[in-house]
Amino acid sequence: MMNEKGGDVRLTGIGKTYGSFTAVHPLDLTVPEGSFFALLGASGCGKTTTLRMIAGLEEPSCGTVHLGDQDVTHLPPYKRPVNTVFQSYALFPHLDVFENVAFGLRRRGIKSVKKQVGEMLDLVQLGEQARKKPHQLSGGQQQRVAVARALINHPRVLLLDEPLGALDLKLRRQMQLELKRIQTEVGITFVHVTHDQEEAMTMADQVAVMNAGRVEQLGTPTGLYENPRTTFVANFLGTSNFIEAEVDGRSGADLAVKAGGGTLALPADRCGAATAAGGKVLVGVRPEKAALVPAADAGTVPEGRNRITGTIADASFLGVSTQYVVDSPVCRDFAVYVQNIDRDPRLVPGAEVVVHWNPAHTFGLDAAQSAQDGTEAAGVEEAA
Repeated sequence: MMNEKGGDVRLTGIGKTYGSFTAVHPLDLTVPEGSFFALLGASGCGKTTTLRMIAGLEEPSCGTVHLGDQDVTHLPPYKRPVNTVFQSYALFPHLDVFENVAFGLRRRGIKSVKKQVGEMLDLVQLGEQARKKPHQLSGGQQQRVAVARALINHPRVLLLDEPLGALDLKLRRQMQLELKRIQTEVGITFVHVTHDQEEAMTMADQVAVMNAGRVEQLGTPTGLYENPRTTFVANFLGTSNFIEAEVDGRSGADLAVKAGGGTLALPADRCGAATAAGGKVLVGVRPEKAALVPAADAGTVPEGRNRITGTIADASFLGVSTQYVVDSPVCRDFAVYVQNIDRDPRLVPGAEVVVHWNPAHTFGLDAAQSAQDGTEAAGVEEAA
């Protein structure tokens, strides 16, 4: 029997190679007990391989897997206290919902299953569908049956491999909230693999962003979004503008950086690059943090704001916001997202504008990286 203390997932030096191809470089990762943890990345980044090593479906080439206090590295899947929900759900088509959920209990020789199955169906809000066959259910309902069937075995960890991938956008968003609710209610550790940034940000307490078989950055959704440490993370989680700049000096808690003949302020504690004078840095700012005014109104921009001037190259109306692209000598294709509260009719393509933002919303990254990293999904399919 498992020692019931701990309950987290600990990967130590875990790695996987297939011949000369390295799917997962040796990595250390700890999933806190009772958390909703996401492995996020594009196809081929190693996230599914990592999940399969936790499940026992893939033999690691090096390293160890601990569940709680137990080393399970060499245990077969059925001896590990984990259950996996796949994108395909893998429900038994000939069994109704009740029997699909009861399957794990019956296989263990438990005779009296009605109470447990009933409670589990109530948890996933499918009590009234108990006698339907899987083909009579919607995709979202099938997904919830798969979760109930996995949870009824009381696993220490529930593994979710792209569980919402087969659903349409509206249902997927609904199911994100539903899965988070279920996880909060049962308190079991969920490890969720996804390539969908919004899915990871909406559901997870902690996210490990994976890239080319490595964990690029680990943190809370807010922390990763606000303080990316690499251009890959900055671009993969939303959109970022990058300005190539040079450190000019220091003013209090801020660095003064030169870009295109002007000076911008960058908080020194948000700069992950060399901060010596003359050092190169990529100055980053998220599109929704910036505002823009026609050049004629430049005098209305408050003192102390970072500002650049340019010309609107494109404007896209998206209902809640308008997305502008500004061409500037400092940065081509600078994106600005403006909420549609009071739309200024002068902000049209061809207009001269001033883009401005609070220096506190600026972050700095090492200029040795490509500003394009993370903007395109890798074209390699995952080996797993």
